[in-house]
Amino acid sequence: MEEQVFGGGQQKVARQARPLWPAIKRSLFCKCPNCGQGRLFASFIKTVDRCEVCNEEISHHRADDLPAYLVVVIVGHIVVGAFMGVEATSTLSTWQHLAIWVPLTIVSSLALLRPIKGAVVGMQWALYMHGFGGEDDVIETHPEA
Repeated sequence: MEEQVFGGGQQKVARQARPLWPAIKRSLFCKCPNCGQGRLFASFIKTVDRCEVCNEEISHHRADDLPAYLVVVIVGHIVVGAFMGVEATSTLSTWQHLAIWVPLTIVSSLALLRPIKGAVVGMQWALYMHGFGGEDDVIETHPEA
């Protein structure tokens, strides 16, 4: 049983535990985080409104910029490390480096963006974040001090 706070009061809400890692793994492979069967994406990075197999609502996810930030960190570490290793062991010209690293960076970024976004949506689903718990997101306003 989970305890949630609504409008200053506390209310007990019984929720079934959703396994985090299986949900992330299913979504990493672009499948529904709930059943692992239905498609997660309608197009390149646009999610489906609901799973065609289990009817799980997916349209309200809010991955925002997190997938892009994660892709930049992952690809940046791999490409910069590989570049430094190649630079230390070979004598390639600037143009040869550009011909290798620019396309590699672009292709790697595009290849990782969809699975990383899927993993973020799966994490949100498993943790009942951003509408996956059946309630709307509450925007807290802070009074001016």
